[in-house]
Amino acid sequence: MVQRTERVRVVRSKSMFLSSYGTIIALFIVFVAFSLLSPGVFPTLRNLLNITRQISLLAIIATGATIIMTVGEFDLSIGAMASFGGVLATGLVVSGMAIPLAILLTLFFAFLFGLGNGYLVTRFGVFSFIATLSSGTMLSGLTFWYTGGATIFGGIPEPFLWLGQGMLGPLPVPTLLMFLVVALFWFLLSYTEFGRRLYAIGGNPVAAELSGVRVARDKTFAFGYTALLAASAGVILASRLGSAHPTAGGSLFLPSYAAVFLGMTTVRGGFPNAWGTFLGSLMIGIIANGLTILNVPFYLQDIVTGAIVIMAVVFQSLGKIAL
Repeated sequence: MVQRTERVRVVRSKSMFLSSYGTIIALFIVFVAFSLLSPGVFPTLRNLLNITRQISLLAIIATGATIIMTVGEFDLSIGAMASFGGVLATGLVVSGMAIPLAILLTLFFAFLFGLGNGYLVTRFGVFSFIATLSSGTMLSGLTFWYTGGATIFGGIPEPFLWLGQGMLGPLPVPTLLMFLVVALFWFLLSYTEFGRRLYAIGGNPVAAELSGVRVARDKTFAFGYTALLAASAGVILASRLGSAHPTAGGSLFLPSYAAVFLGMTTVRGGFPNAWGTFLGSLMIGIIANGLTILNVPFYLQDIVTGAIVIMAVVFQSLGKIAL
């Protein structure tokens, strides 16, 4: 009996350790492995800056996914919103609208769209999976209607490209925007009353409601912020590519949730958090960059990303079992 109790305690301890530090350990192992496999390219400062530029879009849209997962919901429309944000902002600036106004209009529309998703979920009790999948499908159709199914690539003014291709000193602008977004929403979630209410809703919405939290209102705003960040990522993506494709943001959907799941095993074990999501994004970016340097076929990156999601969920399950 004593041996069995001790064995259970050891298993529980190992599970909690994996749940708390699994991502950081895996990140370290992956970094060292790629450094050994390509010592002249991978661990250089130039490549590390390139990785931060590559993950910037993922980290921004994943921060939005972090917010919606904090309240215990999912938003399956973020990929469609990123695509729409890119084509709308690009289309407006190509038509002659001032760049700041075009971006603000795009972000305003995205926020309203997110509020609409939140209203469907909180007012009518529609599952967030169904509500956002449906609205995302409609948004994809709207995007194809707006572009005629074609890529917008001509007549884009140079200042618009600065967001995605510019440099401020030695750092790429997208990298700086990524750190700004992550830091801002880390502060919002960790040190404001609104952030604490979101965590309370995610923990137990009934208890939160009974304690005076306006669950429906705060959840609706969470959907709004998620859509806002998805559109922001889409605008930067269009600026970086110098063109806007109606499906460009779709590739960010699965990696963004993978980053959040990975991040839940760090910083605040078991809970979505902004810096944890950043580390998750960094993990995915390092793997993609390392595999590219090693000339591994691109489809393997999708396989690896899917495997990462499964491992992250397993780590989370182990942590819950341990508790």
